[in-house]
Amino acid sequence: MKLLTVCVDSVEQLGVQQEDLVFLPARQDTTLPNSMLVLVDGGPDALAALRHAYESAGAEAFVPADQAELLAPIPRPRQNVMCMGLNYADHVEEAATSLGRERDDLPKYPIVFTKAANSVNAPYGDIPYDASVSDKLDWEVELGVVIGRSARGIAEEEALDHVFGYTVINDVSARELQRRHKQFFIGKSLSGFCPMGPCIVTADEIEDPHDLDLWCRVNGVEKQSSNTRYQIFRIEQQIACLSQGMVLEAGDILATGTPSGVGFARTPPEYLQPGDVVECGVEGIGVLRNRVCERNAE
Repeated sequence: MKLLTVCVDSVEQLGVQQEDLVFLPARQDTTLPNSMLVLVDGGPDALAALRHAYESAGAEAFVPADQAELLAPIPRPRQNVMCMGLNYADHVEEAATSLGRERDDLPKYPIVFTKAANSVNAPYGDIPYDASVSDKLDWEVELGVVIGRSARGIAEEEALDHVFGYTVINDVSARELQRRHKQFFIGKSLSGFCPMGPCIVTADEIEDPHDLDLWCRVNGVEKQSSNTRYQIFRIEQQIACLSQGMVLEAGDILATGTPSGVGFARTPPEYLQPGDVVECGVEGIGVLRNRVCERNAE
């Protein structure tokens, strides 16, 4: 299923995508989960109940998609979004070249940082631009992973069993803030810097998460094009590493890294400007489409 979080009649609620319609479980059965996190917390039984309701629903439980405002699938995660840095070999090479040094050896262990939970943005939401904070905004298309059940010490061979589903993330980055502060968090966590969605595709519908095309376009021009098979650390390695000493909780979100083609590594460097439209897509999931807009004065 393609699971959504939508706003209909000013009410935020769970939805299921069906072409140009959206199924609203609350209209079918008020005992069904009515938010994404409640659904994830409910485990396989909750998902099975939702699937049954969706497959047996009458027309009254659906609304046209253009009547449902699409929000991020998990509008406010319980924890920061966990992110993999330098997880594609070609991105390692372009990053080294842009900094004027020989390519570093590939990482021996996953490089991990986080994006603030309140940086999450809607799949079609505006990306705020404030030149007084940063004028070097960059794009990064990534496959997102949603954890389905809480656990610690997850073995690699069992890791994919802990995945609830997959989504698309644009890891928008303020490059000069990354360099200035010698770490990633501030430059990755500005408000609106984590467009996500447009849906979560349940894990059973993604045959192989390591064979998905992903791409990014800016104003219709392709900037990134790759496949998840080129990740240095596979998803199961990432989950096993993260869970070694901490509990991964149901609903946690993992951004699995970006391939080459980012703006700062281009010659000359390219950065997003007000009015630019960024599209990030992952095969079988969908496309984010976000316009860069001047932040209103507060």
